[in-house]
Amino acid sequence: MKTDRSNSSLTKLPSLHKEATSRKVGNPKKLCILTAIKPCNVETERHTFFKLDFNYNPQFEYSSPVSSVVLARYNKPSDCFLTQAVHIMELVLERYGSYERFEQATGGPLLSKSQISNNVRKYMEKEGCMGEIVVQLTDDLLSGASMTVVSSRPTLTINISSTREHWLEGLLRHEISTHYFRGVNNSHQPWNNRWGRKRFQLKPLNPTEEGLASIHSVLFREDPTVWRPALLYYTVYQASRMSFAQLFQNLGRFVQDPSTRWGYCVRAKRGQTDTAEPGCFSKDQVYLNGILKILRYRDKINFPLLMALGKVSFEDVDRLKPMAKMDNIRIPHYMQDQQKYAEQLTNIMAVNQLTDEELKTII
Repeated sequence: MKTDRSNSSLTKLPSLHKEATSRKVGNPKKLCILTAIKPCNVETERHTFFKLDFNYNPQFEYSSPVSSVVLARYNKPSDCFLTQAVHIMELVLERYGSYERFEQATGGPLLSKSQISNNVRKYMEKEGCMGEIVVQLTDDLLSGASMTVVSSRPTLTINISSTREHWLEGLLRHEISTHYFRGVNNSHQPWNNRWGRKRFQLKPLNPTEEGLASIHSVLFREDPTVWRPALLYYTVYQASRMSFAQLFQNLGRFVQDPSTRWGYCVRAKRGQTDTAEPGCFSKDQVYLNGILKILRYRDKINFPLLMALGKVSFEDVDRLKPMAKMDNIRIPHYMQDQQKYAEQLTNIMAVNQLTDEELKTII
């Protein structure tokens, strides 16, 4: 298995979200849905929400509104893993007293722009991808980071308002070593476009893609509790049953800080105009969904091969192996020692109090 990291491996851009830097009016298809459903008046509505003591349901506006037909595809949350999500969050409260203490104890201090830049550079040197990715730092992002293609360049955008010392490397394992590397590897495979995926009858890449990335986020943390995927899963489900203001109050059980709660509520309610209505954007459930499914089958999954084959589901790996192109593929440095990798997965199971018996029952 070659892991050549020369530029020859970048003959095609990896398959990532494309963010339109310019678009024609009346052609919303050019806009990534995650960009289209981001409200353009978030700060104004945030100010009103806080001014009215959280007793207000924001009225969101959108530069390029997504059709109700498209939004309806993402308005059907699951409660399949709700019990596990709540238990994971309750563990944090038992161990630390509050999410805020958990954040301080395990995440460490927030980093400055220069500290983030230096750490990102060192990480890319370690992974052999210096010069391939544009890095942008912002405080205008609903998530901790995102890997997209902007103006034909792979672009990593990092939210400086939430980047903590001990969590940054996990963020880079998530965005660079998982999303970006799987995108690069995918570009070499015969299923690297929609026709190829149809021809080989590939399953959807999610929940495997985000599940694997989320596992890599916590892989070497001292406390690899999957709090964020659990809270996102829970928040989406509750948003489908509540107004924005009700959801905000409900999350107070797990998150004290109003600004943090606001961010989770916006993520779950994005796409809606009148947030007084029950409704959600359900994509955020994919993280915990993917984590649990991968952990359920962790002893059967060939993880380096799952990386090498690109944007595929773990369920397709064995079937696709004979057709795979294995030259110039990228395998993250932390996957080289498979025994250590397997031990870390077992540790994630233990810390989150998940058992094989439980996962076999629900999956």
